[in-house]
Amino acid sequence: MVETLLLVGVVASVFVGFNIGGSSTGITWGPSVGAGIVTKTMAASIMTVFVFLGGITVGQNVMQTLSADIVTVELTLEAGVAILFFIGMGILVANVFGVPVPTSMTTVGAIAGLGLATGTLNYETIAWIISWWIVTPIIGFWIGGVIGRYIYPAVNRRVTIEKSPGPLLTVDRVTAVPRPTLGPNTTRSELVTTVVVLVIGCYMAFSAGASNVPNAAAPLVGEAGLEVTNAVILATLAIGLGGFTIARRTMESVGGELSDIPLLAALFVMVTASTITTALSYIGIPISLVMATVMTIVGIGWGRATRPITIREAVTGEPAQNQIDLGVIVAEENDDERAPAIGEREREAVLDAATLFNPRAVIKYVSMWIIGPAMSTLLAYGFFSVLPGVA
Repeated sequence: MVETLLLVGVVASVFVGFNIGGSSTGITWGPSVGAGIVTKTMAASIMTVFVFLGGITVGQNVMQTLSADIVTVELTLEAGVAILFFIGMGILVANVFGVPVPTSMTTVGAIAGLGLATGTLNYETIAWIISWWIVTPIIGFWIGGVIGRYIYPAVNRRVTIEKSPGPLLTVDRVTAVPRPTLGPNTTRSELVTTVVVLVIGCYMAFSAGASNVPNAAAPLVGEAGLEVTNAVILATLAIGLGGFTIARRTMESVGGELSDIPLLAALFVMVTASTITTALSYIGIPISLVMATVMTIVGIGWGRATRPITIREAVTGEPAQNQIDLGVIVAEENDDERAPAIGEREREAVLDAATLFNPRAVIKYVSMWIIGPAMSTLLAYGFFSVLPGVA
């Protein structure tokens, strides 16, 4: 009986990890695949490796929070299987609405529902987690705003990320010892920028592993039956499977609904979101990588949009003849143009409010951050109230 239930739990864990892999691989590698820097298969392979590294290191802190700190009792195998079921329900609802699921928040909600129903909820821990859920979007937005207003335009003018025809590197076999050399059309600048893009992608994959591996693995750790290492391996394989399959479509379309941002802007977003997520995972906070990503995108767009007005003008409400320009997150300066100074309008040709970000899409994402954990909490609370013995 126990072995059968554990098998059901493993299947549920694989389902959760599989769907996580589909969404997180798309977010992590979509911009690089779109730019032709890596193939979908290479992206999924790299993703799997760094997800494991993130899960087995920083992710163990989140694993501890989910499996032992939110409630004051260890999760039983029956409870772990039920929680994975509610996480899967949250993923299903998010997929119906077509948005990346806030898996970490849904997981916390399901465990909190168990704690509320059985009187074992650690209120101090849950308050600590929720406070970071409130602060994280604000941090992502304002960091993105500073980047968009003060940093991105100047960097965008000086840095070009492009993919030339042919291989990036070839093997020189003329010498006695074969050595790698630049491809026939590859410049040193292209090699450097490609390496930077790959490093940033690996960093974001590591961050995704740190935050997401525990969601698929933690409910089965400890008294539920699995060792931490085995649980991490199981979750990694499931996430990798999602990366090689359903993520292929996600990598083609990621980012299109929120904003048609160029690769350089996407890299700023990836570094910011990954740093926020990794830092919070390190202190054991279950956090959604999607949350930091979305709000950084919005922040960069807002920061660029407010460049035509100075801080003084914004505070006094008297911006003279300057107005906030929408759509400037996709604005590109030509090589012979300087980035407009603060208080100076951008080129009219690039201004299109519809391309800054889709407000309806942002509202939908933010709504899911509320609906996902709320739904899993209520479902878990109802289930464990009716069947308290399962916990």
